[in-house]
Amino acid sequence: MFSFTPFDNLYPEHFFGFNTELDHKMDYDYEMEEDKMGMTVTSGNVTLSKDGSNLIGISIGGGAPLCPCLYVVQVFDNTPASRDGTIAAGDEITGVNGKSVRGRTKVEVAKAIQAVKEEVVINYNKLHAEPSQGKTLDVILKKLKHRIVENMSSTTADALGLSRAILCNDGLVKKLDEMEGNATLYRGLMEHTRKIMKAMYEVSKTHRVFGDVFASIGVREPQPNASEAFTHFGDAHRTMEKHGIKLLKTVKPMLSDLSTFLNKAIPDTKLTIKKYCDAKFEYLSYCLKVKEMDDEEYSYAALQEPLYRVETGNYEYRLVLRCRQDARARFAKLRSDVLVKMELLDQKHVQDIVFQLQKFVSAMSQYHDTCYKCLQGADVFPIEVDLSRSTFACTNQENYQEDEEEEVEEAVEETEGAVGVAEGNLIGP
Repeated sequence: MFSFTPFDNLYPEHFFGFNTELDHKMDYDYEMEEDKMGMTVTSGNVTLSKDGSNLIGISIGGGAPLCPCLYVVQVFDNTPASRDGTIAAGDEITGVNGKSVRGRTKVEVAKAIQAVKEEVVINYNKLHAEPSQGKTLDVILKKLKHRIVENMSSTTADALGLSRAILCNDGLVKKLDEMEGNATLYRGLMEHTRKIMKAMYEVSKTHRVFGDVFASIGVREPQPNASEAFTHFGDAHRTMEKHGIKLLKTVKPMLSDLSTFLNKAIPDTKLTIKKYCDAKFEYLSYCLKVKEMDDEEYSYAALQEPLYRVETGNYEYRLVLRCRQDARARFAKLRSDVLVKMELLDQKHVQDIVFQLQKFVSAMSQYHDTCYKCLQGADVFPIEVDLSRSTFACTNQENYQEDEEEEVEEAVEETEGAVGVAEGNLIGP
């Protein structure tokens, strides 16, 4: 049998290797083999230049008296460690400036790093893990829960015993409703514009028919003044038909531009927002998983009970930390993409809708003004026409004469027939 010295009774200086008896007991305590869960590690070191606050930008977890490993919990944004990119969450810290930190507490290691000025060398064991290893069924269910709670009100979530994360109240997701409203507006505008274009095309066809009819009358009219008047009036309608076609050509690019915005820009932004939501829910799931594992460690520590995963290097926890960091990086990138696209869409919606409406109103106004001028220039009425000399009169007279000749021939035939019958009666038997 051997006596066990609790770690709570050890002083900090005991971890610097000055007491060989205690070191021997501590090494015995840590001789449980590390459970790496199939992951591999590689050793290395990195030199980091400190910022103005004498920090490198990492938080440290693990260490004595519970865990044999000291590891990086989080790498903060816009810090020397994040800009360097060598150290990541879950990596083990094995030394500071070449001195081993095994067996020390995380507070002692943090003080050792702070004691070094300007540049510090961090010795580490890089954790190599696949993200799929950390995406367990528990994480997937948490992700599903966040997706459901996203659409709930706080009152409903509290009534069901579900907690809402801060990120659930996301203004970017709520802008989807605004985007749907804009899409409905553009869709209605396009439909209305198509109907107007169709109607204007029919009007232009009518103008063309009118022009052809009056031009034909002008060609056949024998009186010079009337012929010129009819021809001029027909040319005016043909000119209005050309203005109508010009209007259609002006408005058509507007429809094309609105269609691009409606059928490409908005769906692409929606797809990005959906990817962003998926990354956000995954990040929240890993955050919740980390919190649950932290609570588990605290509860075991309060009961002074050993926790297997902590005593064997806490690799499961470090894997979740790595997955959380990767999920956070994807979430931050997609959030940035969504912000940029939403800003561009807002600018296009505000600027482009005004431009397109002004262009449409201007084209319609110009069309009506030109048509009005055409009709003013074609004010040829009343037109004096001598019906006795007109083509219509001649045609009617010829038809009348032909009818009279036919009637005379029929009368002669009837008379001859009657005479023949009479003669036959006289000659009879």
